[in-house]
Amino acid sequence: MNPRTKPSVLRFLEVFQESGRALIALSGGVDSAVLLALAGRALGQQNVLAVTTFSAAVPIAERVAARNVARFVGIDHHEVETSELENLEYRENTGRRCYHCRVEMFRTLRRIANERNFGTVAYGAIVDDLGDDRPGMQAAEQLGIRAPLIEAGFNKREVRAIAHDLGLPVSDKPAAACLASRIPVGTEVTQERLSQVEVAEIAVGRLGFRQFRVRHHGDVARLEFDAEGNRLLADPELRRRLAADVRAAGFRFVTVDLEGYRSGSLNLLTPVAGGD
Repeated sequence: MNPRTKPSVLRFLEVFQESGRALIALSGGVDSAVLLALAGRALGQQNVLAVTTFSAAVPIAERVAARNVARFVGIDHHEVETSELENLEYRENTGRRCYHCRVEMFRTLRRIANERNFGTVAYGAIVDDLGDDRPGMQAAEQLGIRAPLIEAGFNKREVRAIAHDLGLPVSDKPAAACLASRIPVGTEVTQERLSQVEVAEIAVGRLGFRQFRVRHHGDVARLEFDAEGNRLLADPELRRRLAADVRAAGFRFVTVDLEGYRSGSLNLLTPVAGGD
């Protein structure tokens, strides 16, 4: 392992070694992958269980990424379906959607941990997350879910460096979020809308775009691209294929946001009561 990452890893081992047996929430992202790999080193692979929860709001690509990570680090991995879409408060999407989703997820993980005698349940939050509005972190605190990477002081730069040092298959993976994050506050989260977004994003990814989002605005798909994605749009044939493929997902109009990709852009919108 690179010497520059060793101090942070030692901090983690000191923080986590008293945990005994631990269940790790494995999302398919870099942070939870690093958490899982280090937990295996701290506790022994036989004392760690990776669990990926999923629903219609979780892209299949994230589940595949989680499977690859668990296989790579050699830790037992389970996938469990959650039912947040049955919760009216979640579907109404009034600004606390993430909280209700995380409560459902953490309760599921806690139940599995109790059934299988894993005393600790942990997830991959890092110190960079502390400055954001993260209702999911409130749910974690309420349900006694640990964030060992925060406890050890890990930031995004350190996590990426460790992922590279360990050769994790997601070390270069762009940041991801659930499909419901593409639906504006005030618009109901439905399985149909989630499916539209996922189908559209799969199509966009197949065209060679890497960091992007497809935002759902009723008949309109608003596409956000990073600088490289915006450069690719100079190709007229690619633009034509992009518009056709996104419309095929169920949208009538396809637009490109001139401000480009940025996390949480839907938070800038004023909620509209009653949906589209």
